[in-house]
Amino acid sequence: MSSNERVVSNTINQVAALSNSIKEGLELGQQYTSLVDELISTTDDEKLLLATKRLSSLDLTNAFVQLPQHYQVADYFLLMMDRLLTLHQIEGFEIFEDHDHQLTATIHPFEKQVTFAFAFDDEHQGAFFNEGASQESLFFIDLDNRQLRFSNHALVDFFVENEFQHFSDLDLQEAVKPLVDFANLLKTQLGFKIDLGILNPTNAYNVRLAKPTMDLTMIDKLFVSTADSQYMLFTLPHKNGALLKLDAGIQLRIFYDQESYSHEWFYNVTDPDDQVSLFDLLIHYPLLREWYLANRDDVAVRSLPLILQSVTDERPTDGQLTSSREEEADDQD
Repeated sequence: MSSNERVVSNTINQVAALSNSIKEGLELGQQYTSLVDELISTTDDEKLLLATKRLSSLDLTNAFVQLPQHYQVADYFLLMMDRLLTLHQIEGFEIFEDHDHQLTATIHPFEKQVTFAFAFDDEHQGAFFNEGASQESLFFIDLDNRQLRFSNHALVDFFVENEFQHFSDLDLQEAVKPLVDFANLLKTQLGFKIDLGILNPTNAYNVRLAKPTMDLTMIDKLFVSTADSQYMLFTLPHKNGALLKLDAGIQLRIFYDQESYSHEWFYNVTDPDDQVSLFDLLIHYPLLREWYLANRDDVAVRSLPLILQSVTDERPTDGQLTSSREEEADDQD
């Protein structure tokens, strides 16, 4: 082959390579737009989840075709959350686009006074649901392993301690409802493992304290707090804690298990309709909220790490925080 023929051959190969790269870029663009269309139009929960997973792992990098990366991975999580709630007629959650083309969420009755967005975690292929100003991570969602966990620490910090200064207890209860509804939809419709933490209203659910033991003076302080109220605090029959009787048949037990060698302390909330959580008590009853926040170092509930392990690991999920297999957590509420 002559030198001229080699030049022509090399040029043709380069043109062919360029053409193939452009084709790959265009095919990538087609795949991207198809997934976005699926995300915003499907009425199937499973397809909604699958489109979000594929978009979050799709690499749009191409040297020859520059795709308009209008949205970030975190935005797809927010779109999925909004669409899932909308598909199941859950109101109170709304997303909008800011001037930087980033999607942000508002929750009624906060409106735009308080905003939320996801932050994607590349290492664990999941996302934190964060409040905009404080960057409190209220929960973490893992699509691959289908798990979601709320942070007790963040729930108390954001709702009970901070936002209670600006909103009523009924407002806060209304604001947290779409978050709980979203978690429950993931569980019932898509088979997710959910850890609601202090938002769990199940009567049989025991919430472990952060510290393995509690000084009995904490019970004495709660007794003093109830002295001028309509509520009564009783010592449990086996003297392993106390029972606070509230209104409407609601009761709070603060106790340790006598059968357990460790004598670790727990909270347990019961009500006739199995609908009241520890979170509800903290925002509805001033005496409990003030006692909890004033003595938080001693009476705080345990808050497990938000990053969950794979489903093969022995990890507590929905209602299993009292499991003896629970791993020790450094994060405390």
